[in-house]
Amino acid sequence: MLTYVMVAVVAYLLGSIPFGYVLVKVFHGQDVRETFSGNIGATNVGRTSPLLGFATLLLDGVKGFLAVTFGREIYIRLPWDSTPEQAWGSLVATAALFAVLGHVFPVWLKFKGGKGVATAVGAFVALAPKAIVLVLVVFVVVVAVSRYVSLGSIVGAALFPVFVYVFNREYPVAMLLVIGAASLIIILKHHENIRRLLAGTENRLGAKRA
Repeated sequence: MLTYVMVAVVAYLLGSIPFGYVLVKVFHGQDVRETFSGNIGATNVGRTSPLLGFATLLLDGVKGFLAVTFGREIYIRLPWDSTPEQAWGSLVATAALFAVLGHVFPVWLKFKGGKGVATAVGAFVALAPKAIVLVLVVFVVVVAVSRYVSLGSIVGAALFPVFVYVFNREYPVAMLLVIGAASLIIILKHHENIRRLLAGTENRLGAKRA
């Protein structure tokens, strides 16, 4: 039990590093939460600086990947009474979920963070690479057709558990449930975008802001 708690805490702390906030603060002296949409993720950071937006996207993905790597390393180094597959699945699933939770609810920013998309991609890329690639394709197609980044993220998050099930049916139930939970969290964090999409007031990619 303590092992799972340790993995959860480390993954949460990694996920809660607010790279977007830090980068904009250091290089532009601004609080990204007070600009445009107020989100600390790559899309909003990119409105201030495309280069910093790309850096935020990369770093948010890396912290998710490192959290899962940490969970995997703990699994390798400890003896397990349960079957290896169950232990591995439970640990890496715990790491992935708490990395996403850390990004969405960072303790450093009073639990008001980003939407978790890049962190989830980084966390799951080593666990379900085929599903991640397919989700990225779906994201690109949806954004290219609609020019709504939020819609691409929502559709990708909704389809990700389905793709994982198709390509990785051997995964433990615990891992599949966690993947579903992470996707649900991402979709729920887009609740404001969903309202704007339904109202027709969501900002399109490349459109000039009034």
